Amino acid sequence: MLAILRKEITSFFASPIGYLVMAIFLILNGLFLWLFNGEFNILNNGFADLSSFFTLAPWILLFLIPAVTMRSFSDEKKQGTLELLLTKPISTFQIVLGKYLGAVLLIILALIPTLLYVYSVYQLGNPIGNLDFGSTLGSYLGLLFLVAAYTAIGIFASSITDNQIVAFIVAVFGCFFFYMGFEGLADFIASNFLEQLGMDAHFKSMSRGVLDTRDILYFLSVTLFFMMLTTANIGVKKFDKKGFTTITLLLLGLLVLNIFTHSIYKRFDLTSDKRYTLSEAAINTIQTADSPIEIDVFLDGTNLPSEFRRLQTETKQLLDEFAAQNSRIIYKFINPLEDDNLRESNIQQLNNRGLTPMQVSVQEAGTSSQEVIFPWALASYNGVTVKIPLVKNKIGATVQEIASSSIQHLEYAFADGFSKLINPKRRKIAILKGNNQLKDQYLFDFVKTIKDYYYIAPFTLDSVSSNPQKTLTELQDYDLIISAKPTDAFSENEKYALDQFTMHGGKSLWLIDAVAMEQDSLYNASGKAIATSRDLNLTDFFFKYGVRINPVLVNDLYSAKITLASGEGSQSQFQQLPWFYSPLVNPTINHPIVNNLNLVKFDFANQMDTLKNPTSVSKTILLQSSILSKTDGTPREISLAMTSQEPDPQAYTKGYQNLAVLLEGTFTSVYNNRVKPFDITSDKSTSPFTKMLIIADGDVVKNEVGRNGPLELGFDRWTGQLYGNKEFLLNAVNYLLDDDGLINIRSKEVAIAFLDTKKVAAEKTTWQVVNLVLPLALLGIFGLLFNYFRKKK
Repeated sequence: MLAILRKEITSFFASPIGYLVMAIFLILNGLFLWLFNGEFNILNNGFADLSSFFTLAPWILLFLIPAVTMRSFSDEKKQGTLELLLTKPISTFQIVLGKYLGAVLLIILALIPTLLYVYSVYQLGNPIGNLDFGSTLGSYLGLLFLVAAYTAIGIFASSITDNQIVAFIVAVFGCFFFYMGFEGLADFIASNFLEQLGMDAHFKSMSRGVLDTRDILYFLSVTLFFMMLTTANIGVKKFDKKGFTTITLLLLGLLVLNIFTHSIYKRFDLTSDKRYTLSEAAINTIQTADSPIEIDVFLDGTNLPSEFRRLQTETKQLLDEFAAQNSRIIYKFINPLEDDNLRESNIQQLNNRGLTPMQVSVQEAGTSSQEVIFPWALASYNGVTVKIPLVKNKIGATVQEIASSSIQHLEYAFADGFSKLINPKRRKIAILKGNNQLKDQYLFDFVKTIKDYYYIAPFTLDSVSSNPQKTLTELQDYDLIISAKPTDAFSENEKYALDQFTMHGGKSLWLIDAVAMEQDSLYNASGKAIATSRDLNLTDFFFKYGVRINPVLVNDLYSAKITLASGEGSQSQFQQLPWFYSPLVNPTINHPIVNNLNLVKFDFANQMDTLKNPTSVSKTILLQSSILSKTDGTPREISLAMTSQEPDPQAYTKGYQNLAVLLEGTFTSVYNNRVKPFDITSDKSTSPFTKMLIIADGDVVKNEVGRNGPLELGFDRWTGQLYGNKEFLLNAVNYLLDDDGLINIRSKEVAIAFLDTKKVAAEKTTWQVVNLVLPLALLGIFGLLFNYFRKKK
């Protein structure tokens, strides 16, 4: 067998045709990956990976491998040496195996120069070395399994004819049919089973860096089947009824084995961030789905920028992972702008459903154009439909940063959407009233958002003075209470009821203003107002739990702008001016509530201190002002004239000021060892494990109200910016109430590696020459050395 293997390699490299075949393979790869503009061009795509190569390679190998294998047996038949070979003291299968291994080794030799692509991407990464080696290794292993199956088909094609051209054509057709043919048939008759018989479905998974025992078994089965078919075809004995029965039984056995192991498998996600391994919480959202979940993804089109093509690919791969967990998940990609006649009506229909379009810039042939895309998906289940955003926008972010954050957000976005569809509401939230909290019109968008997940009801503590036990019992029916910007002080009875709610395991979200100051109060003739401290009688309440809200205002140079009108009547103009009492907070910690979050806008926020006691409560600072901050004490005059004054940077030395603190643990009652305001039957001094989030600003939850009603929370109608307030608060509520860990998906880091665009622009020609010429030079050097030593021998 080894002699046959050596003969195959020697005869291949002794002929110029062998070098020509390998050179064509390397040239085609080099042109498509490094020179030609298009979706395969690594330099234009901007991503530090080799996904383009592993997408292109199966199509080039579709012709390369038949060119290598076409002479394996057809040449032996034509020269009449096959019969002589069969008389040798080795088995027919060993002959086939020798020919097969020789062809595989030749293809591997052709692939070795492509490792130069790995080095190039490594050097061009931002920073250098920003390449996922685990994913790349897994992709190469997947390519080797594809090579093994292609080669087996090519060897079989060579065994059925003595004409090399015929063998080449049959091999190309066979490889193409197994790679794409089954998928085409599966689409035609809507059969998932047929799709699984094709190589494409199995190779796509492996080309991402995910090794699945089902995919490995499939390629090994195809390889073994065609090798046994070749063995039976060239055997001395005629391929009779017995041989046909043996091959049929082998085929059925391999099919049964693959079907049997489809539910018993092991996956190895070799990517460094395990991006293709769904979280347990995400899997749980779809396990109970007993009807089809139909998903329409509108992120489709031919002119998508490379970043959005990557987002499109990642979306498809994620949905494949969900579909692998539950076969009832069915998805399709739709381009709503494909038909010019229906373009405007489709845009209007999608807009009416809340799917707003996005304009992106497309660079092509040195020119830039604007394209409209719809980065949304609609998921439907049992007649209910939810919209799923695919793009996670961030204020001031580059296209690369938007793509990275969007890809990282995908799993949570779909898992959250599926959870809305499949899992019924089971938690109850009380919106506290009675202490002059924000009116409903200012809470409208926030309440509308969380009602998709939970039961919402207003709750007043007014009756606690007359019937405390009944009030407390009713309050404990809720899982979470929200107090949004109360302005009237809490009585001791109310505080005790709220304390006992916490002692019985209730969660709470507090949005507190310790300073009385409203931006609307500045819009008067003088443009001034006095900020004073506000006593809500909650100081001891929060102090006992581990925080203190100080009656000071946070003044931050990194802040939002205020819109002021100048001039009169038709001559008036609106100006955007700095307003340092509206801090813009960029979350810096990796916590599910604030991970991958847009800027959060505050207004007249207060500063909080965290206390060492109690030790049984952990304190996580979620949001802080920027390092260029200071605090202004009260009472204080606030004037719009500040917008025209240049701030003194030397005064902003207080550093980071705490604005939102999460408390988790076992709380001690505020009224422990104190006289209780009233008697109840189940007084507790210590709580079970529970959570509380305190935000030192009530305006974080407040949406603006326009002429046509409430606007979206976080939307600034003057600048058109959408801040991250709504997502922050929704994440907070989900975290406080989430028992199945869905919110923790947000902590999953998906690292998207990018190329250094400046380095690519400066050294583009160099790397194009390196990857086009050097592989050919290496092939030429190998050929010279091989023939030199061969002649010398």
